[in-house]
Amino acid sequence: MSERPYHHGDLRKAVIDAAIEVISDVGPAGVSLRNLARQIGVSHAAPAHHFGDKEGLFTAVATEGYTLLGDALNRVEPATDLVELCVAYVRFAVQHEAYFEVMFRPDLFHNDDPSLVKARNRSRSALFRGVASLPPERRGGDTILTNVSAWAFVHGFATLWLQGALPKEMGATVDDAVRVSASFLFGRVGH
Repeated sequence: MSERPYHHGDLRKAVIDAAIEVISDVGPAGVSLRNLARQIGVSHAAPAHHFGDKEGLFTAVATEGYTLLGDALNRVEPATDLVELCVAYVRFAVQHEAYFEVMFRPDLFHNDDPSLVKARNRSRSALFRGVASLPPERRGGDTILTNVSAWAFVHGFATLWLQGALPKEMGATVDDAVRVSASFLFGRVGH
């Protein structure tokens, strides 16, 4: 971790950025509001003023993560291309692993926080738009089951890729590997 004294600007963002750095280095268990305050050069009470407690900080991290994921998914063109939505989801997980590690750990944060719920729903809606583009015979009659199945595939793929558990034959890049697998499962629809 780099020692960066905080001088002015957005303290809230500085604490979140410092937390992401710690999560990247040692995982969520290594996050301490007191240590983050020391790292950015503010009083130990400053982070608590913005977040209340560590769960509040993790809520902010998860909310920012879901916002970034939603942004990544909403940049896919056309917006209903399920294969490319899968690629964007996994690419996000690889590029923002610290966020990804917190976002799906509701034991770490306030799961009912309105900002978190809004950001999470926005990212899910973007992914589920692609599922809705599947032909009716591929979607089946249970929308929830179909949505969760697609989400489980892409989330599981991201997790396996991050853990280095997928065979090297999957592809040279994560995008290629996801594209091949998602095309196999879902076909190229939504164009």
